[in-house]
Amino acid sequence: MFTRLGRFVVHNPWKVIAAWVIAAIAVVAFAPTLADVTNKDQASFLPDSYESVQAQKLAADAFGQTNDATASIVVKRGAGGELTAADQAKVTELATKITDAKIDRVTGAISGPQALSPNKQVQLVSVGLKGLPDDQAVLDAVQKVRDVTGPALSDSGLEYGVTGDAALFLDNQDAFENAFVVVGIATVVLIIGLLLFIYRSPVAAFLPMVTVGLVSAIAPGLIALAAKAFDLQVTQDLQTILTVVLYGVGTDYILFLLFRYRERLRAGEDPKQALITATGRVAEVIVSAAGAIVVAFSALLLAVFGGFKSLGPGLAIAVAVMAFAAITLVPAVVSLLGPKVFWPSKSWKKTPKGAMFRRFGQFTARRPAVVATISGGVMVALALGALGMKVDYDAFSQLPADTESSRAIKDLQAGFPAGALNPTTVYVKSTDGTPLDPAELQEYAGKLAKVEGVGAVLPAGADGSLALLNPDKSVAQINVVLDDPPYATSSLDLVDGKLKDAAHADAPAGTTALLGGVTASYTDIRDANSRDLSVIFPVAGGLIAVILALLLRSLLAPLVLMIAVVLSFFSTTGATVLVFQGAAGHAGVTFSLPIMLYLFVVAIGTDYNILMIARLREEAEQGTDPRTAADLAIEHGGPSVAAAGLILAGTFSSLMLAGMALLTEMGFSVATGIAISAFVMSIFLVPSVTALLGHRAWWPRKLKIKPSPAPEERELETVH
Repeated sequence: MFTRLGRFVVHNPWKVIAAWVIAAIAVVAFAPTLADVTNKDQASFLPDSYESVQAQKLAADAFGQTNDATASIVVKRGAGGELTAADQAKVTELATKITDAKIDRVTGAISGPQALSPNKQVQLVSVGLKGLPDDQAVLDAVQKVRDVTGPALSDSGLEYGVTGDAALFLDNQDAFENAFVVVGIATVVLIIGLLLFIYRSPVAAFLPMVTVGLVSAIAPGLIALAAKAFDLQVTQDLQTILTVVLYGVGTDYILFLLFRYRERLRAGEDPKQALITATGRVAEVIVSAAGAIVVAFSALLLAVFGGFKSLGPGLAIAVAVMAFAAITLVPAVVSLLGPKVFWPSKSWKKTPKGAMFRRFGQFTARRPAVVATISGGVMVALALGALGMKVDYDAFSQLPADTESSRAIKDLQAGFPAGALNPTTVYVKSTDGTPLDPAELQEYAGKLAKVEGVGAVLPAGADGSLALLNPDKSVAQINVVLDDPPYATSSLDLVDGKLKDAAHADAPAGTTALLGGVTASYTDIRDANSRDLSVIFPVAGGLIAVILALLLRSLLAPLVLMIAVVLSFFSTTGATVLVFQGAAGHAGVTFSLPIMLYLFVVAIGTDYNILMIARLREEAEQGTDPRTAADLAIEHGGPSVAAAGLILAGTFSSLMLAGMALLTEMGFSVATGIAISAFVMSIFLVPSVTALLGHRAWWPRKLKIKPSPAPEERELETVH
């Protein structure tokens, strides 16, 4: 089938290219955009069954509260010390000026004695905002608040900082934009540079830019169409991940084809026939590799956290389109260019003598047990580091510390508990129709204040009471401030443990309690994350194993590959833990790390295994003995695996140039995972283990055996 496809594409290149161009124009012109189906509210991706979601809905019904952004102005004396009565009056006057400024999206600003810290060193101005923290209009409003605050406090001896969720977004927006510009430029330069080094040809170097660029114009529209059809929404980071995935897998697939095409040219085949043969052989590998990625991404549909679920279909569609382009569009372009795709280099005309991968292959054939022990031992040693992994949900702690909002948070802690900006809200609801008793609520709030790890319970009522009642007195709101920052692991543990237990157990008779707020939302996201990974990983692994079994028509070889893939995941995790928790002293690795490694190391890294095992199977089907098959597979398949792995790892390593801890960790971990998958697992571990297993690796298939060729015959095979 794939040979027939290759023959049609090679002999009808203009028709194939025209079909792709027409498809791109149609999608761009008529399909919706990703922006039409993007949801920026992460908390809304949690199902209704989670307590924080139920609390948010109760707050909206009882108090009209929404997920609107907040901002807080932290004011202190420049020289430190207590704020005087005049200082406090100045801060209260500032709140009035902000309200009177009628800034768009600002609903009002309040301050006063209740906003003064117990030690009188810090006073807050709470600014109400209408809209989500990352809405541009809200970010503009925060900047205008700063424009009003500066002149209002000038020459007063007071220092200020505007912080809160929207201010953090604003301050880090430029940092992220600059980071992605740097990363984008570095990625393109790196891919072109490496391809120039590999092929010595500008044509081959720019081929991925053209073909992947065309696919990048089509895939977002198809994803948006699918989202519209099935009423799905996607996260705002899909576009960034989509770009990396398309360039990553697209470059890999193009490399697989070009390496095989060059090999057939060196064997003396006519350029057209060489391309037909290469396309037929590589198309099966590409389709199988893409199939493994598609099912792995599709397994995200099983997630309960919508942030994960929304990524699955979009990335699966993009990879499927890229795979189809790799076996149709790319061969069509190469058919028109012929060997000129390698211009001006002439290296495609001759096989290198004494090539590095030839020596690797020969050594593996002679000493498979040594190679398996060393490569497997390296991976196991790194995997041990994963035993000490701690997960950090405090994304803001990894953002630049020199911004106004970050400095203001530190100033805040001079007078208030770290969780003051984002208190955990306890909602008490009457379940028997009886109005809530303020005295009981006051006593209940006092019990919550005594929970270890709680810094204070803030006054909520206008009369200074600790509970705010809705008009019909059926729901009460109690604001609990934690000692630690709202995103810290200790805060998540507290809200998900002692505080939740106390809130539920001590609720007045005839009532029920629900915990809401940022920390409560992240405890639920953490629970959803843990549940999803425990379901997605085994399901995706099983589906990938099925695809490998169908490709190889074997049961034992897919099992060996899946064990290697699992080991590569834990090796990558362990390496990241050793570097960031150990050497860099981070509190933990970011909570998104496992899913990032799943997407880019387990799913995409499987490509290299499939390419190598397919070459091993091809050699075995020709009757080559297992050790010689490992030798030939490494010699011929190793360069394409190494080149593809180097480019993809380099693409992600460019994230480390962004100068931000969060992106540095992500870039290092994924680049390390890809390097382990390509250079350790695929090139050494899989061929050596296959050589040790011998023909049993292909069980239950039985393969014919032919003697290993003599050295001079081997040389002849390599040339012809």
